[in-house]
Parts: sequence; structure tokens; C-alpha cells
Amino acid sequence: MNNGLTIKVAAVVGVVAVCATAFVARQRDTATRVQTSTPSTAHMVKEGPATTDRSRPEVIELTRKDGSSKPVQLCQATCGMMMGVDCDGCGPSCTEARWEASRPIPWEVFAQGDYIGPARIQDVPEYALRVNDVLEIVYWFTREANDEPYRFEVGDEVIVESFSDPTLNRGNLDQGRGLMIQPDGTITMRLLGQIPAAGRTVNELRDALEERYLEFYKVPSITVTPLKTNARLEALRSAIYAPFAAGGQIRRVTVTPEGTIQLPGISSTQANGLTIGELEREIEERYDTEVGPGVNTTVTLVQRAPTFVYVIGEVTTPGQYQLQKPTTALQALTLAGTWNNGANLREIVVLRRTNEWRLMATKLDLRGALLGERPCPADDIWIRDSDIIIVPKSPILLLDNFINLVFTQGIYGVVPFQGLSVNFSKLGSI
Repeated sequence: MNNGLTIKVAAVVGVVAVCATAFVARQRDTATRVQTSTPSTAHMVKEGPATTDRSRPEVIELTRKDGSSKPVQLCQATCGMMMGVDCDGCGPSCTEARWEASRPIPWEVFAQGDYIGPARIQDVPEYALRVNDVLEIVYWFTREANDEPYRFEVGDEVIVESFSDPTLNRGNLDQGRGLMIQPDGTITMRLLGQIPAAGRTVNELRDALEERYLEFYKVPSITVTPLKTNARLEALRSAIYAPFAAGGQIRRVTVTPEGTIQLPGISSTQANGLTIGELEREIEERYDTEVGPGVNTTVTLVQRAPTFVYVIGEVTTPGQYQLQKPTTALQALTLAGTWNNGANLREIVVLRRTNEWRLMATKLDLRGALLGERPCPADDIWIRDSDIIIVPKSPILLLDNFINLVFTQGIYGVVPFQGLSVNFSKLGSI
């Protein structure tokens, strides 16, 4: 009894001694790191005002409701340097840094603001539009002078007057009533009947009427005055303008599965794979050709098409997960909870589809990273939309499942061996 108690006491004392030794070593290492990475206050003062002392709290002005202010000190980190590994240049086909390469690296750059993080570089140099992206098209119309003469189109209204015979007049400028060009592109004049008008300029239409009326008058003295022009442009304006609805001259569209968008006044426009600027130019060129000059647009990406990653296999919660930001393979596994016991973390499979829907596959070794043994895992790749991550079973788990399937659920399930005995002494006589 006493011997057992003595052994327990000795074990407790040994554990306490080990913990104390580790604590002292850790404190010594921390003190050494601070001394080597943080200059003294006297040294910083000697360097002049250009050097910032991070050991001193930052002072900001706090404004009260009454407009007065008072200085407030923010508690900053004493030292922004930590012993660690900078994985600069690491990745597939590169030399992977290990824990042995630890050195002082900048860690707490923004102190309590580190949860926000730095302003990192953009995700992609230029975003190419994808199927199911939601866009807003803002229309604005210009009234700049055009060097080329205007040509009438269907729906325009003109006033035709004759100083020789007022009975030939069609339309009234004072009443704001004109002669509309019909869908067949003609206008109807007295004594002449239908006269082509669409596609002609003011001078061309006047000359045509003068020539026809010479059969009846020596000097017809015809005048053509445009009353309402740009009928197609006005029809477009009416189609997109909603004065009492939210948006005004704005159209919200979604890129269809075929990669196009539909806008009023023009045919389907290809959007998939184009940048925002390229799509704006494509839309304006189509409007200039099919409607007429003066239509300008601004394209805004309102909502990106959802992107997903699929994690299956030996994880806690397999399934589909939406990607909200750039995500690595380790982060994708974190979305699925964690790995199960018996997972083969050395041969994680990633299936990927290319732009042509061709299938690619690779294997990742993330065991060292997940166990904290590799600070810069080269296999922690970036995940793409529709990637499938498969965490397979380890060989031991496969063998265990095989034994359970064959012997527990298979043979023993069909032929129960309980209570069955074999007399080996009689086998020789068979």
C-alpha cells in the first residue's frame, strides 16, 4: 500500500518538474526573441521622430456627442515579430520550407486590427462573366450632334407644307401634329398617294416630293419639317424607363445557360467569357447598329454566380459547400468539419473540370499540414468552382471493413458457427 502511494507521489513530482522546466525554457525563449527583435526605447528616441515606437500605445481622438474630444490610448502589441516560417515562394514543384527554417517574421502588423487583415491583391486581374451572373445595365442617352444627315425611320412624324397650294399641307406645327411614317416606310400625300419616306433625309424627301408635284404645279415650293424623330430610340427609352418603379432607366439581367443576355431593342448578346468593359462596348455597338447613335450603357456586376465545392469521403459532414472567397484545399476540408479516424490524408483526390468540361484529377498529401508537421504544405492548392474533394479510407480501415463485411456480415451472417464443433480425430477416417 505504501509502495503504491510512493510511486504515485513520485510520478506527480516528475510531471510537475517537467512542466516547470518547459515553462522556464519558454519564458527564456520569449525574452530572447523580444530582445533580438525589439529595439530599446533609448535607441528609438536616439534615431529621431521618424521611427515609431510600437511599445507605446497609439493615441487617437474620441469625439463626444457634445462635440468635445479627448485623447484615448489604444493598447497595441508590444512586438509585432514572431518566430515562424514565411512560405514565400512555396507551392507545387518548389522547395517546401520546414519548421527548422523558423526565423523572426512580422506577425501582428495591425495589432487589434489584424482581424480585418491587409488589403490583399485582387482575386483575378479581370473578372470574366459566367453563366448565372446577375448584371445591371444603366442606360443614358446623349444628344450630341451627328455629322451625317438624319434619315427618317418608321414612326417618325414630319410636316409637309406647300407655299403654292396650302391644301397640300399635311400636319400642323402649332398643334404639334405631324404626318407619321407608316410601318411600310411611306407617307400618303394628296394627288400623289404613297411616297417612300423611311431611309431618306430631309432634302431627299423634299426633292422627291418636288419632282412628283411638278406634274401639277410649276413651282410646288415644298418644305419638309421633322417633328418627331428617333422613333426607335424613343421606343427604347419607353421600354426601359419606369418612373414610378425602382431603378429608373435600369435593366437587371441574368446570363443564361447559353451565355447570352437579352436586352430591349437588340438581339441576344454574348456575355459569357467577356469582361465588363468588353460587354459594354459590345452592347453599345449593337445599339448603334440596330437602334441608332446616342445610346450609352454602364454595366455593373450585381451578384456573382454561386460557386460550390463538393467534399465527400471520410469527413464529418460531407456535402456541397458554397465558396464565398478564395479557398484552399485545407479550408474546404474545414467546411466539411474534420476528417474521420481512418482517413487516408496522404492521398486526398481532387477532381476538376476544365473550360471544355474535360476531367482532370490529382492527389494531395495534407497529412503533415493537418497534423501541424508541415508549415508550408505544397499540396494546399486553391479550389475551383465544382471541384470534388474525395478523402479516401486508409488501408487499415479498408481491411477492417473487409473483415467486417466478409466475416461478420457475410459468412457468419449466413452460416452461424456458434455451437458448431468439428472432431478432427475422425477426419482421417473419412
